[in-house]
Amino acid sequence: MRRRLERDFERFKRELPRDFPSHVRETYGIDLAARYLDVDLPHPIGKGSGQLSLNAAQLEDAAAAGLAFAVLKTVIAEDETGAQAMAAWAIHETRMKVERRAAAGEAPGGRTGWTVTWKGRGWDRSLAAYLALVRTGRDLARSTGMQVVPSVKYHLPRLAEPFRDGEYRHTTGRLAEAWGEPPLLLEKDFSPTLAGDALSEDRAQIVRWLREVPKRIRQATPVPVRVAVKLMNARFDDAFQLAMMDAAAGADALVCFNRLFDERLGVAYGGWDLSDRNLRVLETRLTPGTPHLRAGSVVPLTPGASPGIPTLTGTGNICSGRMILQYARRGCESAQLHTFFQLPLSQYPATHGSRTQRALHALVFDPRDGLVAGMLELEAQGTLERRGGEVHFLDLASDARRPR
Repeated sequence: MRRRLERDFERFKRELPRDFPSHVRETYGIDLAARYLDVDLPHPIGKGSGQLSLNAAQLEDAAAAGLAFAVLKTVIAEDETGAQAMAAWAIHETRMKVERRAAAGEAPGGRTGWTVTWKGRGWDRSLAAYLALVRTGRDLARSTGMQVVPSVKYHLPRLAEPFRDGEYRHTTGRLAEAWGEPPLLLEKDFSPTLAGDALSEDRAQIVRWLREVPKRIRQATPVPVRVAVKLMNARFDDAFQLAMMDAAAGADALVCFNRLFDERLGVAYGGWDLSDRNLRVLETRLTPGTPHLRAGSVVPLTPGASPGIPTLTGTGNICSGRMILQYARRGCESAQLHTFFQLPLSQYPATHGSRTQRALHALVFDPRDGLVAGMLELEAQGTLERRGGEVHFLDLASDARRPR
């Protein structure tokens, strides 16, 4: 198996087959099938919302590379008059800067990860232009199988204020019309507001949003909607991260967790600090009897005890297949990446293809840190067992959800 993997790694440097999941299954007996928002995926790797999913050419490139799904740039919701309560977030992106960031507290020469810095926020064009992109994504999803998911930033009121339901009705309804065939898959992005804004300073306010927003999105249109909530790293302790997960239990899926915030530089960032915290919080959530806040009370969380607990998708410092497996072993059924698709070409072992293809080549076939190598290693350790002659990626998330 090791020799086969090394040969595949070398030959796929020039051209990655689009249907690499079938090759992995036939050659290694590994089923990479994954899920996002209860949709079956051929493998777990998707593109998170941002600058890499805001036009048709980027979506076509992602589909041609064989990506499992792509979340569109976040649109700012509006009502039927075009008014946007969160208009301040419709700011044009500055040029993205890809750079190294050392992990906090590490000695010189310690772990150094990648982060992308920019100053922009959400979609800064019209809703009509966004709907055109949604229709393009819909057609691409139907022709290639790559799922395309719109992302929305709706009105988030202060604690004593009402929600502007007109924004929810108008924007969700227009998205449903553009998509056509139900259900509408939709991601609600909380991360921009809760990074450096004053709105992020009130815990009760955040909990209210997470409790109420998923149901308001569903109530906004008669069309069935599956809602993923992209959770942020709030500027509080790990217990509040867990409280946010509980508060968002009305969502169909949780994306855990978006970037950290650097108070000194005034920017969000990633790297090892991000994945360390994300994995620690997800691991704590699975620990039997761990007390944390739920609806303002301290209660133990029993994984899998409630059928209403949303499924999980991991995000944060995912620069290897091994890191995807770390998230999977903590309950995540898929993964969203952004930074790894933007590295300098010299950082990818592949010599040909788009950045997306080169990234997938490394994530899947790297003989040391790729998905195939990692799953074979977990099988050798007895963590994964073959069923019907195959090991299955989704077994990792299923095992994580079982009571310990």
